[in-house]
Amino acid sequence: MSYAELFAISNFTFLRGASHPEELVLRSRELGLAGLAVTDTNSFAGIVRAHAAAREVGLRYIVGVRLILNCGSEILAYPKDRSAYGRLCRLLTTGKRRTRKGACDLTLDDLLSFGDGSCFIVLEGARSAEIAGALNSAFKNHVWLGLTPLYDGEDEGRFARIAAIGEALTIPKVALGNVLMHKGARVKIADLLSCMREKTTIDKLGAHAQRNAERRIRSEFEMRRLFKSYPDAITATQDIAGLCQFSLDELKYEYPDEVTDGMPPNERLRLLTEEGLKRRYPEGLPLNIRALVEKELSLIKELDYARYFLTVHDVVRFARSKGILCQGRGSAANSVVCYALGVTEASPDMITMVFERFISAARNEPPDIDVDFEHERREEVIQHLFDKYGRHRAALCSTVIHFRSRAAIREVGKAMGLSVDVISALASQIWGFSESGVSDERAKAAGLDVSDHRLRLTLDLTREILGFPRHLSQHVGGFVMTRGRLDEFCPIENAAMEDRTVIEWDKDDIDVLGMLKVDVLALGMLTCIRKSF
Repeated sequence: MSYAELFAISNFTFLRGASHPEELVLRSRELGLAGLAVTDTNSFAGIVRAHAAAREVGLRYIVGVRLILNCGSEILAYPKDRSAYGRLCRLLTTGKRRTRKGACDLTLDDLLSFGDGSCFIVLEGARSAEIAGALNSAFKNHVWLGLTPLYDGEDEGRFARIAAIGEALTIPKVALGNVLMHKGARVKIADLLSCMREKTTIDKLGAHAQRNAERRIRSEFEMRRLFKSYPDAITATQDIAGLCQFSLDELKYEYPDEVTDGMPPNERLRLLTEEGLKRRYPEGLPLNIRALVEKELSLIKELDYARYFLTVHDVVRFARSKGILCQGRGSAANSVVCYALGVTEASPDMITMVFERFISAARNEPPDIDVDFEHERREEVIQHLFDKYGRHRAALCSTVIHFRSRAAIREVGKAMGLSVDVISALASQIWGFSESGVSDERAKAAGLDVSDHRLRLTLDLTREILGFPRHLSQHVGGFVMTRGRLDEFCPIENAAMEDRTVIEWDKDDIDVLGMLKVDVLALGMLTCIRKSF
């Protein structure tokens, strides 16, 4: 195995990529490729899923990203090590923070400022020679020109032009698959997504439609045949893969130190717990409660979660100092430590506490303390966290908005050119939160002819697209804070809501990487209670 696919976009390049990251990984493993880079556009949103899938099947995963500069030039970037990855995250954060949600405004100067330690592949474009020359001057021996097939019958001539530029600039070339989907059968999904992106119908898609189903992952044998005139371009994929050894396993999450007040975190947590227990039990602590406290503090120390508890306590303390009502809930109510810290109000004298429901060494899952705040004043708490830790160290988690049944049937139906009446009839057959689309039986019940080719295709494509990511939104209140720079863990972008910033990863992604979040939630009833007294 000597071919690694270095140019594949997933459906986290929203409304463009036609396969999940996991599907790209699995197909690459099936074909025996030496490695895979999922290179979504100006985004690391899908890399945790790709990383986890690759680890599971034993495929070499190469972290990468497709950068589109504001001049239109396209460059693939791959960090060689942890430091280079951090710089690429800051590069993307820079581009995302200076523009609206979902967009990225990057310049060549930005890339030159943050590009140290990465490998670059310059894709064909009007300024490719200029961009490649500038990058090669700054990062000698770490720049390649990409031979990118469009599968339009003109690739040989295109490759020859790129190779000539490479010879003139003394820059090597590398073979790329230009992958849009894991298998050719997804070409209909690719065209469907293009309809949604371009706000048109399949009949009017025109030049935006795929010419064929060739933009799929290919075996090394197929790639060697495609690049038979450039065998060195195949070998170059392994050269790049060999240089880029960074893995997401190297990310080591560290909780902020501010909450320890200069003390070792476990000592600080014990001090606050003991103070809280004196308030809760002024006449003395029962022996059974003391045993629970010692058990919890021992496990918290073993799992290194003291800073997490201290952070939640700090947030609650701030809210109460401002007269903001708040209340912890959920599985945290099984913790005597949370009760002592004032995070929850469920007394161990009134309920049977089973701490393992909250934290267990056997489950290997991070704790999750949900705290509700008055819905009218929660923003004060959120902005306090931004002010205390800085936008480079704190952000909300994202939430991946997926295609779900009712919205999917409407979007697919519109793209397929169905009438408003037919679309409404189909949508009316989806009940509740169904995730299975519209069955043939339900379509017939709506008086529709399921043998009609256009309707048949609509039903099939709707089922296939369910679960595809549509875009990123912000989590209802999950906050991530770090000791170092959060924007060197993951790119941070502006949310649609003013003064909110979010990371590109959702709660499942951060769980995979062992990152902890604090849930700062809103509860209208707390506002009602405050207004009642």
